[in-house]
Amino acid sequence: MKILSDAWTWLTGATHWSGDNGIWHRLEQHLFLTVVCLLISCLIALPVALALGHLGKGGALAVNVSYVGRAVPAFAVLVLLLLTPVGRYGEGPTVVALVLFAVPPLLTHTYVGMREVDRHVVAAARGMGMTERQLLVRVEVPLALPLILTGVRIAAVQLVATATLAALAGGGGLGRIITAGFDLASTPQVVAGAILVGVFALIVEGAFEIGQRFAPAWVRDEDT
Repeated sequence: MKILSDAWTWLTGATHWSGDNGIWHRLEQHLFLTVVCLLISCLIALPVALALGHLGKGGALAVNVSYVGRAVPAFAVLVLLLLTPVGRYGEGPTVVALVLFAVPPLLTHTYVGMREVDRHVVAAARGMGMTERQLLVRVEVPLALPLILTGVRIAAVQLVATATLAALAGGGGLGRIITAGFDLASTPQVVAGAILVGVFALIVEGAFEIGQRFAPAWVRDEDT
């Protein structure tokens, strides 16, 4: 309990919230890195998953990519990238590692969502003369959207938690608070940094939950 009390004391210290090393600045860096990596991941994974799901092919690819993404630690990927020429480009290794980590849930959930669309509805739409593009945009994607958004939510929360690795490569974010605590042998600062990351992840999770709760009925994920 004393550790938590000391961590709370550290968090409530006004000097720890301002400046380049302050919590607000590190939080901005963490949020920016998360958003950038999530957008890149979506641009990579969603078109591929939508195409495979529409064609009904590549299910094994989606599942295997998901398994590989879960099995390979993002830390290991980051370390390997730091040893390659990519390591020369600032936060490049961190972005690549985080994107590789976020792609699997996006790819898997989008593909599964597309394949779970009622085939009778698809056949009826095709029978009405819809082109493949119209079928994808007007029928399959809207019906698959709840699972697609679930994949985005999972990827976002994972990115928030994993973006702390940026500190190991000299980047910014809340991870710098934790690494600075280790450097100073300050357990309260380390615990405070971990609490900040956990709370931030919960806020992101809650934001997605609230967004889906107040979204139109056809957007909501009935399983949540």
